[in-house]
Amino acid sequence: MKRRNYYLKHWAVYSMIIPGIVYFFIFKYVPLMGSVIAFQDYNIYLGIWASKFVGLKHFHNLFTYPEFYRVLRNTLLISLYQLIFGFPAPIVLALLLNEVRKMVFKRTVQTVLYLPHFLSWVIVGGMVINFLSPSSGLLNEVIKLLGGEPIFFLQEPAFFRSIVVASGIWKEIGWGTIIYLAALAGINPELYEAAEADGAGRFRQAIHISIPCIMPTIIVLLLLRIGNILDLGFEQIYILLNPLVWETGEVFDTYIYRVGLVGGQYSYTTAIGLFKSVVGFILLVGFNQLSKRTTGNSIY
Repeated sequence: MKRRNYYLKHWAVYSMIIPGIVYFFIFKYVPLMGSVIAFQDYNIYLGIWASKFVGLKHFHNLFTYPEFYRVLRNTLLISLYQLIFGFPAPIVLALLLNEVRKMVFKRTVQTVLYLPHFLSWVIVGGMVINFLSPSSGLLNEVIKLLGGEPIFFLQEPAFFRSIVVASGIWKEIGWGTIIYLAALAGINPELYEAAEADGAGRFRQAIHISIPCIMPTIIVLLLLRIGNILDLGFEQIYILLNPLVWETGEVFDTYIYRVGLVGGQYSYTTAIGLFKSVVGFILLVGFNQLSKRTTGNSIY
């Protein structure tokens, strides 16, 4: 009775979450019912209810197709590179900008770095392609000025992963920097004053005060990134991908599009989607527990 009265008293507050609940129910939870086609030989004309049930057939095929391991390797390698080089980049940039005292310069740099976040991957992909063009790209023009021969970067499998990681860092580093700058702004200034009185320089203050104070934010974002380690995003890879670099560049998202939507293997690619979800869930829960035990910080 008390709980009911509490809800009635604060009905306006709770009514504000109804649109969010409805959104997640309709667009997130209801579509999960379609995952049943991973256990069927789905026929688009028969529909979900009339398609033949085949159990774990597609999961068996999943682990026997040679293509699967190639795509898995590419996905894991690109995710690992993004984790090693892309994840720390906004942290380092935020720490550097936090030391800038001229606000006009600081805000200008923030704005310039944040602008690419608002560009679609279609635009960014076009910029990358033009920048690396062997005939008119800026990078190849510099190489020719130095006496070298133009390099077909986007047609060389060895360069593709580096291009993906570098373009992703350039596009999203500003967004991550703003998050960490907000966390840095919440640190008690007295901590820096006490450290300065003890003779600690800017570098020691960053190591012993700034980083430990924003560690909860770092841990949360790291856990979310680990949970999505098999999700690289379709747009970026698809725009830069071409048949010459499939061996090192095709990932789960583009493979699902090529084999599932274009090739019509809906059940097989749905099984891949379930595999990705299960792996992401296991990694998230596992690393969350590890973080809770070692650092005391976790998502839940």
